[in-house]
Amino acid sequence: MKAQGTRDKGQGASRRAINVGLLGIGVVGSGAFAVLARNQEEIARRAGCAITMKMVADKDVERARKLVGGKATVTADANEVVGNPDIDIVVELIGGTGIAKELILKAIANGKHVVSANKSLLAQHGNEIFAAAQKKDVMVAFEAAVGGGIPIIKSLREGLTANRIEWIAGIINGTSNFILSEMRDKGAAFADVLKEAQRLGYAEADPTFDIEGVDAAHKLTIMAAIGFGIPMQFKAAYTEGISKLTKEDIRYAEELGYRIKLLGITKRKPKGIELRVHPTLIPERRLIANVEGVMNAILVKGDAVGQTMYYGAGAGSEPTASAVVADLVDVARTLTADPEHRVPHLAFQPDQLSDTPILPMGEVETAYYLRMRVQDKPGVLANITRILADLSISIEAMVQKEPHEGEDQVDIIMLTHVTVEKNVDAAIARIEKLPVMVGKITRIRLEELN
Repeated sequence: MKAQGTRDKGQGASRRAINVGLLGIGVVGSGAFAVLARNQEEIARRAGCAITMKMVADKDVERARKLVGGKATVTADANEVVGNPDIDIVVELIGGTGIAKELILKAIANGKHVVSANKSLLAQHGNEIFAAAQKKDVMVAFEAAVGGGIPIIKSLREGLTANRIEWIAGIINGTSNFILSEMRDKGAAFADVLKEAQRLGYAEADPTFDIEGVDAAHKLTIMAAIGFGIPMQFKAAYTEGISKLTKEDIRYAEELGYRIKLLGITKRKPKGIELRVHPTLIPERRLIANVEGVMNAILVKGDAVGQTMYYGAGAGSEPTASAVVADLVDVARTLTADPEHRVPHLAFQPDQLSDTPILPMGEVETAYYLRMRVQDKPGVLANITRILADLSISIEAMVQKEPHEGEDQVDIIMLTHVTVEKNVDAAIARIEKLPVMVGKITRIRLEELN
């Protein structure tokens, strides 16, 4: 009878309307407001209570008022939202790591649950934020921070909880994927495709975070923490972007049966965790190699389930809003639950996080694509292969291009077997000193994703 009474009390409490305060009604914020309003009845049926956007904070008050149409109180001061005792959940969609962090910590201190799409903030300050939330027995939900509308956080935290995660690899930045897709389809140069991406609105005026892999590293840091039960360690992530890739590399990779994608990769290894973002050759037969345009896709390998793949829109107003509203429903469902019985922020209990180190990039083992331009002279190939052999690097495939008429320089393309990165670095340094070398060697890592 006691258990029944407890359940009745919880059900009664869960029927109270949940009031939400929104910080920032930009692209994602306006999408969240629209989705919540449009699907209000369906969402209430799933959550067991009404979820209402009661307050909106945005610097552009007039624009915000037009968007909400009188259905919410609008203010220019976000502190009014996080300090309002009637607000149960604060949705942070401001972005950045300054005022957003301050407001989230204030909301938590005031006993409010938080929903955020702020991957940069969580990757860099998530440990502090989750610790504060645990002390106040509130939730921080962040599905929208990784993969837009793809429910990868929930899958890692709950759907795959029976598994020991072996590795995660994903196309988690739509801008870079669009650029690489267009370079392959049109044979265009990086700079030209970047301009087109900016014209179409896929790339920002300053695209650095996207094309240099920083955005993907933020997302990968979050997934690695959940997958392996480790603290957020963004500063330890190796990050390399796509800005130096050439259309020749795209073409040569395809001739060899591969496609180049910017991948975020994290793997569990005996000596530590790999955490790296870089251009990667993937066999063209793999599903993820055929993910084109601005779409995202994430592969997860679990010891029991094997490989699973998650595909969808990685950004955009309503796809990301879908994840924001799903988080609101999750929080609403658990408001009456004992905090100790909620799903932990990083899937593992806070006192069970591992201190497994992040491996230095030099210790990573993978295969490599090497492209070098050399003078077309006898003995060149023998000198190069000797250096590789001295450093225990074996060659799986090699192509030597014929020189164009009137030229005395040729491209040599090699695919290596799996080897240690520091050996490849040493080999490249030695080969580049050969007098027959023209320019620098292009090195791209290769993953079979088995």
